[in-house]
Amino acid sequence: MAFTAASLSPYTTTFPPKRHHFPFPSIRFTSRRLLISASLLSSETHLQSDHQLEPDEPHQAPDYNSLDTWTERDMRSLPSPELEVIQLEELPEQWRRSRIAWLCKELPAYKQSTAVRILNGQRKWISQDDATYVAVHCMRIREYESAFRVYSWMSQQHWYRFNFALATKLADHLGRDRKIAKCRQVFDDITKQGRVASESTFHILIIAYLSAHVDGGIDEACTIYNQMVQQGGYRPRLTLHNSLFKALVSKTGGTSKHYLKQAEFIYHNLVTMDLEVSKDIYAGLIWLHSYQDKIDRDRIVFLRDEMKRAGFKETSDVLVSVMRAFSKEGDLEETEKAWLRLLKMGSEIPSQAFVCRMELYSRIGEPMKSLKIFKQMKEVLRQPNISAYHKIINIMSKAQEVELAQALMDEFMETSMKHLMPAFLDMMYMYLNLEMHEKLASIFTKCLSRCRPNRVLYSIYLESLVRTNNIQKAEELFTEMQKNATIGTTAKSCNMMLRGFLSAGEYIKAEKLHNMMRHKKYEIQPDLLEKIQNGLFLNNNFVDHKNVVDQTVNIKLDQEQREILIGLFLGGLEVAQNERNRNHAIRFRFQQDSDIHSVLRIHIFERFYEWLAASDRSIKDETEIPYQFSTVSHLHFNFFATQFQMNSQPAVPKLIHRWLSPCVLAYWYMYAGFRHSSGDILLRLKGGKIEDVERIVKALKEKSILCKVKRKGRVSWIGMQGSSADTFLKLVEPYLLDFCEKDDDSQIKEVSFGYPDADSEVDLLG
Repeated sequence: MAFTAASLSPYTTTFPPKRHHFPFPSIRFTSRRLLISASLLSSETHLQSDHQLEPDEPHQAPDYNSLDTWTERDMRSLPSPELEVIQLEELPEQWRRSRIAWLCKELPAYKQSTAVRILNGQRKWISQDDATYVAVHCMRIREYESAFRVYSWMSQQHWYRFNFALATKLADHLGRDRKIAKCRQVFDDITKQGRVASESTFHILIIAYLSAHVDGGIDEACTIYNQMVQQGGYRPRLTLHNSLFKALVSKTGGTSKHYLKQAEFIYHNLVTMDLEVSKDIYAGLIWLHSYQDKIDRDRIVFLRDEMKRAGFKETSDVLVSVMRAFSKEGDLEETEKAWLRLLKMGSEIPSQAFVCRMELYSRIGEPMKSLKIFKQMKEVLRQPNISAYHKIINIMSKAQEVELAQALMDEFMETSMKHLMPAFLDMMYMYLNLEMHEKLASIFTKCLSRCRPNRVLYSIYLESLVRTNNIQKAEELFTEMQKNATIGTTAKSCNMMLRGFLSAGEYIKAEKLHNMMRHKKYEIQPDLLEKIQNGLFLNNNFVDHKNVVDQTVNIKLDQEQREILIGLFLGGLEVAQNERNRNHAIRFRFQQDSDIHSVLRIHIFERFYEWLAASDRSIKDETEIPYQFSTVSHLHFNFFATQFQMNSQPAVPKLIHRWLSPCVLAYWYMYAGFRHSSGDILLRLKGGKIEDVERIVKALKEKSILCKVKRKGRVSWIGMQGSSADTFLKLVEPYLLDFCEKDDDSQIKEVSFGYPDADSEVDLLG
């Protein structure tokens, strides 16, 4: 990056461009100790002012996607500790000066392992002041990773004493340079020492999380923000409040609604700190409240009043949020009042306003009025959107208006819109409630031709078959659910099939299913349990029912579960140790913004259901399955902990080349893989030595899969191109979950499996 004289602040110290080899350092300081302030060590990325705007400067929403939105002037206003560094030329020993200067020259040119070996060779003479000088020099020439290596190495030495100022400067630089994981590690070091990080460190780390768009970044930013206010007692800048708030409301309503408490906390801080509350803050809070399951009317009224007192007019977005909130409560007066105000604005009416009115009249028992509003929407907007079709079909289905619902569904299917599944499910529930089983079977077939197979879809059809005593076909469907990993079976579907077997007198099949349910720790419905006990008593082939019902099942990992875990561990799965019994538990973590991870989490949840804690097994709806959950601590997981973890860091087993079955590769690919639009495939490998990666590459080569490897820190990316990528896909295809929704011409959309993280190099295959 080139700097001109006009682009640099007169208070900013310029440094030479970043490079890997440096001339012999000649550093001359004017005093015994050099005081380095935050403003002298920060030169490349600026933080923007946020307290007040200039009188002639227009107000703009803060851009939290870039760290360049902050000015150097405001960074200098943030309190930061002063760092004392020795003066090199005044050291009494010439050899020490030469050694330190040599380290300053050589360390930035090497990678982690070599740099550590060089530092280990200096243990006999190097001191904390010497290592601090080297770390500061690396920061001064913008070699922040080298500075972090020196800091990490010195922190492990017996003579090390925690240096708050050094940790602060290093964390600030790492955060500005988007090295979020390393910045967070230094930040945690400060916290572990019982110290409160400086305001600048809090500030930079929050902005780094918001700008990186990593999975869970917003949650981490909220955690750091809360610590900054509550533990640090700091008063964050106005733009920091606004940036975090904007990030909270940047997602869809269904996902953002969980951040209501955090958004209210930001608003509370703005008010108590006497900072300006913008119109977007009021609008965002009302929007979040409108998506809550339980509407807080008083809070919405209060926010609207505060908005008026601040001199802000209610925009169409605010009125739509008000309509959404009051329509959920069936408040006809308030919803229609907001609708009339929306009409008076004279602008284009948002489609969501029509949907809210349809919801309103459905709530108060006037579904035909909702249909009339839908027809008006078609006249005004010409083509209703997907949410409008979903809502009106849902309303007609609940009202059991069969002919109208069928006509609307046919109309929806004739459009080029996708996401038909919610409408199909509403229709199937209607047919099930009306005992129209032939219609249900017909629409089930239509749904399979247009949409991805769905567990709820199969469960509805299974219940229909059991109700009509079509046990043979129900058993075939249930077997298909078990074989298809994307669909799977749940406690509900197993109870349904068990009811069918018992009603048909198929006691042997009922016994097998009952044993499977006990193994999976599924809860058996009380009336079915009573029938099982009676059946066991009447059938001589069964043992005493008390022993069958009450005995404890000794569960073990099956072969597929072991292969699944190996694949997930290669992608970065974690284990945790129970301090009481020293056994380990598996921590499953999935990305919320990944389609395959959304499906994979449901599949893994059901596949390892018997290993989960009782609190996790109590989840009844798959939409409630969290993106992070853990198994119980068990000795069966100790093997994986010893093989895939070393010194609390990810590792690769020495025998991994023998375990790379197609199933292992498939789950590794789905959990931590990436498919480029060109067809190239990348697999992320966390941990492991170079020889471990070589064993994996050699094992893949034996399967006619040629690979290239790129290493970044402790993460390796294994890349496959051309025919090798095709061979890999053909190998793992039988084990891949079918999660792609079909479009209208029955073609599968191209999708990506995960994505490389922000700190890794993506262009690996060049």
